[in-house]
Amino acid sequence: MLEDRMKCIASSMGVKIHCPERGRFSFFNSPYPARHTFSGIDICPGRGFCDMAPSPVQGKVTAVRQFKCHRRKGFKTSPYDYVILLCSSENPERWIKILHVEPSIKVGDIIEVGEDLGTLLRSGFFDFWTDPHLHIEVRKPSDPIRAIGGFKFERSLRLGESTFTEDLSGTVIESKPEYSLVALNEESEYGIVADIEGQPGLLDAGIPHYGWMGVHMKNSPKIGGTVRLCGTKIEVDKLISGSYRSTLFS
Repeated sequence: MLEDRMKCIASSMGVKIHCPERGRFSFFNSPYPARHTFSGIDICPGRGFCDMAPSPVQGKVTAVRQFKCHRRKGFKTSPYDYVILLCSSENPERWIKILHVEPSIKVGDIIEVGEDLGTLLRSGFFDFWTDPHLHIEVRKPSDPIRAIGGFKFERSLRLGESTFTEDLSGTVIESKPEYSLVALNEESEYGIVADIEGQPGLLDAGIPHYGWMGVHMKNSPKIGGTVRLCGTKIEVDKLISGSYRSTLFS
């Protein structure tokens, strides 16, 4: 069911990844290995757990696999997660791996961008604050499932002229047990903009709970550069890697 307008946010090996315009996405906000190599994307479609998940890609379903996952203490999670594998319609030599959706589709189905894949589940791999989302990777057909080995993404997001975020005050627009969502008084098209040696950088971060973060920039920062938010230094030990001017710190 095509309810949300889908926007291309990234691509890899000729495969385009889409996100609902009302949704959110992240390349780095996760503790898992694909985030250290810029080879995974999480897409939050702006829907709740058990709601339908819109497909971020187009392709033919080649496999659906159920597997057991961690059982969390303190909050209820699904005992199972699923891997959905699609052969890309844009590049048949590449497969797309999708996690965290209980599928309603079956092997052989042709899926278009925005069509329903199944229901968003609360995986045992999630932390308490993790929103409903789809995890996406572009893979070789010979190696589609491992936690590492995906192809790197190039973001389609083009950063305009951004000003540094100077004030984190705002209005609470949503509050639930996991977190509160605040609309900042300072408007920004995509998110919070930090100061990296005088250059604006859009935070794509898991700090402090993951202990590292990504920053999207027009130009690559110098090694050992300082990251400041609202004038306050964010402690950074080292630059781990950089790709497509998206830089990872820890």
